Amino acid sequence: MSKQSKSRWNFGKLFPTGRVLFVAIMFLAFGARSAETIPLAGKWRFALDHKDVGTSEQWFAKKLPDKIKLPGVLEAQGYGDKIVIHTPWVMSLYDHFWYLRADYAAYTNAGSVKVPFLCQPPRHYLGAAWYQRDIEIPKDWQGKRVVLFLERPHWKTTVWLDDKEIGSDIGLCTPHEYDLGIVPPGKHRLTIRVDNRVQFPASAGIHAMDAHSVSDSLDSAWNGIVGKIELRATPPVWIDEVQVFPDCKTKTVTLKAQIGNITGKTGQGLGSISIGLNFTPKQRREMIGRFGPATNVPVSWDNNGGSFEAVVPVDWCVKDPQSWDEFNPEIYGVGVSVSTNSLPTLAGSKYVTFGLRDFHTDGNQFILNGRPIYFRGTHFGGDFPLTGYPATDVESWKKIIQTCKDWGLNHMRFHSWCPPEAAFEAADELGFYLQVECGMWNDFSPGGEMEDMLYAETERILRAYGNHPSFVLLSASNEAHGNWKPCLTQWVEHFRAKDPRRLYTPDTGWSLIDEPGLVTGADYLAIGRVGTNRVRGKSGWFGRDYGDSLTGVNVPVIGHEVGQWVAYPDFDVIKKFTGFMQPGNYDIFRDSAKAHGLLEQDKKFAWASGRFQLECYKEEIEANFRTPGLAGFQLLDLHDYTGQGTALVGLLDPFWESKGYVTPDKFKKFCNSTVPLARLNKRVFTTTDTFVVNIEAANFGAIALTNAAGVWQIVDSSGRI
Repeated sequence: MSKQSKSRWNFGKLFPTGRVLFVAIMFLAFGARSAETIPLAGKWRFALDHKDVGTSEQWFAKKLPDKIKLPGVLEAQGYGDKIVIHTPWVMSLYDHFWYLRADYAAYTNAGSVKVPFLCQPPRHYLGAAWYQRDIEIPKDWQGKRVVLFLERPHWKTTVWLDDKEIGSDIGLCTPHEYDLGIVPPGKHRLTIRVDNRVQFPASAGIHAMDAHSVSDSLDSAWNGIVGKIELRATPPVWIDEVQVFPDCKTKTVTLKAQIGNITGKTGQGLGSISIGLNFTPKQRREMIGRFGPATNVPVSWDNNGGSFEAVVPVDWCVKDPQSWDEFNPEIYGVGVSVSTNSLPTLAGSKYVTFGLRDFHTDGNQFILNGRPIYFRGTHFGGDFPLTGYPATDVESWKKIIQTCKDWGLNHMRFHSWCPPEAAFEAADELGFYLQVECGMWNDFSPGGEMEDMLYAETERILRAYGNHPSFVLLSASNEAHGNWKPCLTQWVEHFRAKDPRRLYTPDTGWSLIDEPGLVTGADYLAIGRVGTNRVRGKSGWFGRDYGDSLTGVNVPVIGHEVGQWVAYPDFDVIKKFTGFMQPGNYDIFRDSAKAHGLLEQDKKFAWASGRFQLECYKEEIEANFRTPGLAGFQLLDLHDYTGQGTALVGLLDPFWESKGYVTPDKFKKFCNSTVPLARLNKRVFTTTDTFVVNIEAANFGAIALTNAAGVWQIVDSSGRI
């Protein structure tokens, strides 16, 4: 009998009814029972707190007067302040005295103010707002622990149950979860105070207001709660966290589980673990018997909880397990449950998903599952103009990510913010690589308040999203300021040791080194230059590359915010702004064109500048592929974004739709997993020239190119050879 079989039979030896209990555990672990969740979406009582007196006046003990819908934001529902010339925008990257310029005078009238540097929300509000409703705890939750789950609030939340303050949270990147404890069945009053003013300390620096997690630059500094808002019931002893560490070589996973306990008593029991293919929630309710056999380990907990680890062979549970990558995004699920000695009471269960992958570096290359990969990425600052806040549903994210894949990309960088869970789920399913940043664009110094905040935010991110195979890169900040190098390199060392499932860099944008050479304190760099040598721009065009910047650099380098080539807008895009964000900036640009007698040429300008933009992107992307030692690029953006002065840098419009001057197939001819390259140093030849050009190929596809033959032709403008 194998060792694994012995482990399985130990379950029966410990508990005579083991086989029956196994079925019960699997059902509870993977069958998401609606009785354990109470959704709180709908109408809530509401009040604005302009004067910030709600806490001292104990508004949590009163019935709030107004009505609002959640999930949602208050500015979209008629609340907040009208836009005026002195609206206190949360950003530093704009002209604070724009309204004094004569060319903007027509847009400063009360009631119809339009600002030139961003798309604006219908209203603006900074301060506290109170949300309240009655909840009913069912009788079958007697003795259970109740948790309030707020998927994406903005920003600081404080919660009261009846007249008792539960606590506060300022996490920008992950859900806010409140342990309400054992709540007696019956009616209770739930009150949530949301404060969307900047919560960074004074030492955060001026650019703290520009972090895309908090700024008005790309959407709005909204106040509200979006995504799931619900009550969740758990046993008083529960599985609080499960992290999965895969080992592709041995086809095993190491599970590290945390047990929570509010009973005040010690205990012991049995942990049961099983792995299978990932299923939808509906399928999981019907999947008893579809998982492999369980691995069982003894567990115990003290007054404060406990933990346990187990190594589980994946191929024992899943036939021929596959590695996860962009070409084969295979996802698996693992169910973990704990039973107590007093059968059949269950202490708790949890289900998470993961992918088998091995991601590391080898010199200046990224290696995924034994094969070099190249990141073809775009920046995304989180702008959702129809809603003003990030999507929390998987289908919305699948649409965005599939669009990126259609245009030849395999990677997305989240500039100074972290997306909701749905983005990771969509990327896992579609095979797409993500770089997350910790919601910061700040000044850092060793021992400072921002360092403490960074560590806390990172812990939350790894806890919430660490199992997702798409989550391959993590950066502390965008373009950090202050004495950031010693502070953020130590952050890399700390979290690399704690969670080696991804690679870490201390900053996106700035370089750790002044001249090309050895790098310490970073697994990779995402930079625009090393010293005076750039890793983007025209210096690498026309058959050249950016190799001078990278000679001797011993870690992979990703080009930072590559491109930045702007095209003239087609003003028909204004018609697409049918939701939250209002295109006042586009209106101003259109009116200026009309005043100068140029509006009728709009589409010609958009087409001509777009085609020029396309040629610039082609030159730059091919220069990246030609550069030895360069392991990827992150475009400033594949799509236009509507803040920071209005950045019309995309081949797609703000809604991720084509502008019409290039198709995805054309773009993929030079932006793809396999790309032919020519070191063509000029574009005009005469009959006296000899056409000599060195040909290369960048291949990061699913298979190696062996015995491949290059074929070339010279054709005229009509395509004739």
